[in-house]
Amino acid sequence: MSVERFTQPLPTWREIVRDFGLLYGINGLIGFIFAASGPVAIILTMGSRGGLDQAQLSSWIFGAFFFNSILTIGFCILYRKPMVFFWTIPGTVLVGAALSHLTFSEVVGAYIATGVLMLILGFSGWVRRAMSLVPMPIVMAMVAGVFLQFGLDLVFAVRDGFAIAAPMCAVFVLLSIIGPFGRVLPPLIGALIVGVAAIAGTGRFDLSAEVQLALTAPTFVRPEFSIAALVELVVPLAITVIVVQNGQGFAVLKAARHDPPMNAVTVACGGASLITATIGTISTCLTGPVNALISASGEHHRQYTAGIFVALLGLLFGLFSSLFTSLMLASPPAFIATLAGLAMLRVLQTAMTTAFGGTCTFGALITFLVTLADVPIFNLGAPFWGLVFGCATSWMLERADYTRSLETMCD
Repeated sequence: MSVERFTQPLPTWREIVRDFGLLYGINGLIGFIFAASGPVAIILTMGSRGGLDQAQLSSWIFGAFFFNSILTIGFCILYRKPMVFFWTIPGTVLVGAALSHLTFSEVVGAYIATGVLMLILGFSGWVRRAMSLVPMPIVMAMVAGVFLQFGLDLVFAVRDGFAIAAPMCAVFVLLSIIGPFGRVLPPLIGALIVGVAAIAGTGRFDLSAEVQLALTAPTFVRPEFSIAALVELVVPLAITVIVVQNGQGFAVLKAARHDPPMNAVTVACGGASLITATIGTISTCLTGPVNALISASGEHHRQYTAGIFVALLGLLFGLFSSLFTSLMLASPPAFIATLAGLAMLRVLQTAMTTAFGGTCTFGALITFLVTLADVPIFNLGAPFWGLVFGCATSWMLERADYTRSLETMCD
């Protein structure tokens, strides 16, 4: 077994309270609001497109926040590091597209299979080897292909809902320009606040459905294991968790002088994914942006308390996810599209830069085009074929680049 050992001795609750402070509370609050805004809008967007009803969406969000928050508290205490777990955003987009031709039960079956795969990789210590199977430019080209629609939807939102989308975009740009103020109030959160004010000012809030302040009752989903769903989703989902999301989380934490336990994180993502899948929640991952926010300032050895605070807020959000889902769905489509689009801009930029800024650019282009075309073959979704055709193209036409890229990932 290759799982890293816990930090000894474990902190007591008295030590945790002593290490906590106003700065870590503010960092945790900002990180939580980020997770509960744009990323939640992405779940609602893709889930609604896939035909999921409000109860299923509430259950998805419950699992994403409640169970992953429990995992976060455990890791922050056991390793004394700011390690927040949520859900894979690229995977959410993949699943949203897959729901057009797969049932939700088949998708949940793929969640479970992905969780088992991650458990095997984590316990065996093969995580680094698995991360090196597909060149990063080709992986990120697939991500860019599935994320591009969010950028287009942002443009359409400005066209169709100018009174709401335009002020949100303006504030996002303004806070991005003004560096010091933007660090106090992150651009996405500023856009969220202005969007809510714009909705209130225009009166475009549809509360025709009854909204109740009640605890969420998760919906159990019986999994169905189909060859089509397993082939189409398991490998791309595992890649988005281990390579894209966890890789980003590892990089962020290492840059902040933390050394995250790679194998333990992979095992935790696999185990949590098996649990959350039963109520329709997508695979767990180590988040990048939230961990970057909570480890950006403060004393190094106290930053883990900000992660615990994020998780405590996440527990509450999960318990009342049905209320928050109702409120979000009652908002104008332009608000959701703008919030999701702004949340994805930097990720799309990074994906584009990584895909076309170095090696394997032709293979990355093929991957991007095949993914973007969204044409299923043998009832398997385009992202899977994008990886297949992109790797094959790069291996045949960019052999030196392809080999060099794999060697770099191994290192």
